[in-house]
Parts: sequence; structure tokens; C-alpha cells
Amino acid sequence: MELIKDLPEVFEEFAEQRKNSFLGVKKLKEQGVPVVGSYCTYFPQEIAMAMGAATVSLCSTSDETIADAERDLPKNLCPLIKSSYGFAKTDKCPFFYFSDVVVGETTCDGKKKMYEYMSQFKDVFIMELPNTQRPEALQLWKGEIIRFKEYLEKKFDVTITEDDIREAIRVNNQVRTSLKHLYEVMRNDPAPITGHDLFKVLYGSTFKFDRKAIPGEVDALVEKINKEYAEGKMLEKKPRILITGCPVGGATEKIIDAVENNGGVVVTFENCSGAKSIDKLVDEEEPDVYQALAERYLNIGCSVMTPDKNRFELLGRLIDEYKVDGVVEMTLQACHTYNVESFAIRKFVNEEKGIPYINVETDYSQADIGQLNTRIAAFIEML
Repeated sequence: MELIKDLPEVFEEFAEQRKNSFLGVKKLKEQGVPVVGSYCTYFPQEIAMAMGAATVSLCSTSDETIADAERDLPKNLCPLIKSSYGFAKTDKCPFFYFSDVVVGETTCDGKKKMYEYMSQFKDVFIMELPNTQRPEALQLWKGEIIRFKEYLEKKFDVTITEDDIREAIRVNNQVRTSLKHLYEVMRNDPAPITGHDLFKVLYGSTFKFDRKAIPGEVDALVEKINKEYAEGKMLEKKPRILITGCPVGGATEKIIDAVENNGGVVVTFENCSGAKSIDKLVDEEEPDVYQALAERYLNIGCSVMTPDKNRFELLGRLIDEYKVDGVVEMTLQACHTYNVESFAIRKFVNEEKGIPYINVETDYSQADIGQLNTRIAAFIEML
């Protein structure tokens, strides 16, 4: 597949994918395709795909509905939780509206209590995510994946075979491999594209319902980026920044802008919107498909895990592979697990990796953009 369009046009198409999918999800419902909504990287997408369902990430990255959420939820709660609940309660999220079931997970205390309220007006299936990655936790998580499969079979009156699951694993592994090849172009120094353009593709691809089409589109994009880089089309040399912490998307893209409008370039995202969700493949050779899925998903590094060794392993590897000059950690206000773990991340980045680190705490409002720009500009200036 050859990419004919210019790169800026392709990046904008991915950026618009979420909006375009609002109409797409309506068409799927009209065709009788089940829709399964989710909020978290731990969601085992392949189980829903195996029964022919479309999967979609639900609205949770804007302050538009936070005031509505605060009628039921405390104000001193993480904005991601309030946004999720607000969009659900007000029916302002087409993805939520058309979802036949929403899959929640016990990542943090605020989320799991919020899901109790959400379940009063929507079918919500809660997966009990262990907060550790020990062998006994793996067996619990494997059991939860099987329980989810059985729930879908009963709710939709279908049979999900292991062959169906294997095919879904194969498709998703191809998607992950292609997206990994895409973000690996940022190993080049100078960088070939901006971090925001990279993010548009990573984020936009999660809203494409035809999963089988993604690898071809992304591979063609990678080929074009590499071809233009070989011809000398690249950014000027800039300080190379890694973004870690809470999920980036929507309102929090202001962090990417603050870096790239002040002399830096984001070369890699460790968080849920980036490497964390596509770094590891599901083992296609494992005879037990449920074991393979459980291992792949439970091993995702996240601050809800104790200890969280896999997050530090990935972070250290990305710092080395992408020749990172500085780390920016974005934490959301009242996100206790990421805020507490930021002390350990700072120590790891400063002492073990020997590079500068800055933590910025924010919410979904745009009121702190000036302050963010001032702090991040000063940080980049010292690199």
C-alpha cells in the first residue's frame, strides 16, 4: 500500500478519526454489530473482538461534563473519573450511548466506586484487576478473562471459540507491531516528525473499528516518513523529551504542546496513550489462549500495581532507546497512585538514568496553560 497523501494531511485524518467514528458507531448499531465500551488499557479487547463486537474507548478526556458529574461525585476526585461519569450520565458521548455493555476494572478506588453509580443506568461488567503481578494474581486475572467471555456469551447468546480468540489475537498483534514500528521512527535524531503528529496516529488509531485495516495504513505511513527522512526532511535538532504519567488525550494534550511550543520535541510516550499499550504482544504460541491474554495484560506497568517493576523497566528502556534528554511526568490532580509513585519515578530518572525530570500536576481545564508553558520552557532551557 503506497501512501499518496502528504504527511500533514494523513496526521490530520488520524486526528479527526474520533469525531468520524461518532457516525461510524451509529452505523454499526444499525447493522446489528454489538459495541463494547471500555476505559482502560487492561481491557482484554480480543475477547470482545472474538464474538464480532466493535470495541471503543469511551469519552473521558474533557472537562465539558465535570460539573454534571460533581452533582453526584466529590469535587476532589480525579478529573478522568469525573469526566467518564459526566459523559455517561449526560449521554453526551455517542460511544457510551451506543455501547451495549461497558467494561470497567478495579484499577483504583475512585473508579470502582464510580462504576457502581454508572451501573444504575448502564450495563457495566466489572473485571477484578489484581493490584499485584505475582503468579497467584495471574491466575485470578485469567479467571476474570474467562468470566468476561462467559458473560458475553450469555448476554449476546453467542459462542466464543478459542479459534475466534486466536484470530483476534493475531489481528491485534499486527496492529501493535505496526504502531510500534511507527513510534520507533522517533529513535532518529533529529526526529522525523513532531511528537504531536505521532500522538495523533497512536490515539486516532484506537477509534478505527476496522482493526484489520490499521496495519496497512500505518505501515504505509512509516514507509513515507522513512523515505522523506532519507531525503533530508526532518525537524531541527531539539531536546528530546519522554512523557510519562497519567493518560494523555483531549484536554491533556496541552502537555505535548507545552513541550513542543517551547523548543523541545516529544520522542516517546510511556503512558497508556503510547508505548505501554502496544509494547508487548500476546504470545501466539501459548496453547492456553486465556493464559496468554492474562500474561500480556497483567504485565502492563501501571502505578496501581505494587510493586510496579514493569513500568520502571519500560521507562528505562525507552530513555535509552530514544536518547531521551529529559522526562516530563504528567499527573492528574487527585490521582493518588500516580502522584505517590512520582517520587520513585523522579529518583529513578535522576539517579539511575542520570537525566533531568519534572512533574507537572494538572486537570482538564485550560486555566493553567500559561503556568505549564513557563515551567516546561524553563525545564527545556536547562537541558
